[in-house]
Formats: sequence, structure tokens, C-alpha cells
Amino acid sequence: MLKPTIAFSDFAKLDFRIGQIVQVEEVEGSDNLQKLTIDLGQEIGIRTILAGIRAYYSSKELEGKAIMVLVNLESKKMLKEESQGMLIAADCEGKPILLIPESKVVPGTIVR
Repeated sequence: MLKPTIAFSDFAKLDFRIGQIVQVEEVEGSDNLQKLTIDLGQEIGIRTILAGIRAYYSSKELEGKAIMVLVNLESKKMLKEESQGMLIAADCEGKPILLIPESKVVPGTIVR
């Protein structure tokens, strides 16, 4: 279902960056959440993001990968952990497909 149209000014408020996953841990008490430690460059630094992708990606597959992150999303507490952004992925028949850069990109690079 197509969502309602938004103004460009609303879209411009979103801050998407490229981050590099430096560490992946399981979240205690969850079968699906992974705790991702992500390097978002000098301006932003290191952030923790919780993502419900454990059924689809192993820690080994994720570590070192560059991904797209929404960095100015309000933090959210989940199972005693705080998520400080959101990993951006395509939804392909219920499976998350990570959006990764085609070439090497410096962590923190703005996505437009």
C-alpha cells in the first residue's frame, strides 16, 4: 500500500548516512534482535542500533559491512537496550535486504 504523499520539507528532515558495522551481538531475551555497533564517522561517532534481522544475517555476514542508517530518529528502548537509529533495508517478501553502497564509502557519508 502506498503511503500518503509528504512535503519535500518533511523528507529533508531525514538524515541518512552510511555506517560501517564494527560489532554484532545477540540481544538477551530476543530470538530476532541483533545489537549492531556502527561507525558513523567523525561527526557522529559510534552508535548502537537494534535490528530484527538475526533470522536472516549472521554476525559474521554483518561485521565490516557498510549499510544505510537513519541517524536522526528518536532513540528507542527495547529489552533493556537503547537503539540510536534505524538500519534501512528493503522488504522482499518479508525478508530484509540490506541497502549497501556499490563502492567503498567513508562512514558518515550523507545519503541524498
